[in-house]
Amino acid sequence: MRIGGTGSGVRLTPRPNAGHDKKRSYRSIHIGNNCAKVAAMDPRSRLRIPLNGTPEQFERLRALQAAFADVCNAIAPIVQSTRCWNRVALHHLVYRTMRERFPALGSQMVCNAVYSVSRISRLVLQHPNSPWSVQKRFDAPLPLLRFADSAPVYFDRHTLSVKGSTLSMFTLDGRVRFDLRLAPAQIARFHQEKLIEVVLLRAPAGFELVFQFARPGANDEIREMSSQGLLPEYLVVVPPDELPPLPSAEPLQVNNPPDRLAAR
Repeated sequence: MRIGGTGSGVRLTPRPNAGHDKKRSYRSIHIGNNCAKVAAMDPRSRLRIPLNGTPEQFERLRALQAAFADVCNAIAPIVQSTRCWNRVALHHLVYRTMRERFPALGSQMVCNAVYSVSRISRLVLQHPNSPWSVQKRFDAPLPLLRFADSAPVYFDRHTLSVKGSTLSMFTLDGRVRFDLRLAPAQIARFHQEKLIEVVLLRAPAGFELVFQFARPGANDEIREMSSQGLLPEYLVVVPPDELPPLPSAEPLQVNNPPDRLAAR
């Protein structure tokens, strides 16, 4: 999602090869500079570490990435149908079902997938510049989010650890370990700053880890995410009028009204 730019209004760009399908899914959104400005995210808040591994190690990470995307794609329709994307409420709504459906991923990775869907849903559905903002379309049906196999994987202290110069990461086939050599200034950041996120990203030469640190005044998550300017390549937003009718079924019971659940 591009925030700002030289034009005005909203321009939706179909994904590649959309011309071969009557149903067009939109990968990028350009919103003109008549909308609210977004402060740029401080690049110093991130530490990017390339992973030097073997082809077998990278294959295990690709398998994990694909499985993580599968869970995200299983959660996304529930967000679309229930209008619930608050992380805690969504966790209670889907956790047990996702654990039973994807046992190989483990409990903590299912929690991280819930976080991933909640995080990007907040950007697409709550950012004031988004054409799908619920503030503009209060009663309108929500779009469906679809995650590609290249979607990032979120880690935490249960699924990733560093001991000395050894990095240990969860995969579907057990832990995989990498030699992690950090400069003294990089090591100091882990002692002096608050680490808020660890993300595995696909890179041209393999994979890299991005460590996200908190920065003073950078506590608005929607503002931070949108400052990157572009909806990530791994995400496709399918407009509600291009979705097939939902099968008749008993609606999911949610303890709170959907609009309350959407708020953080």
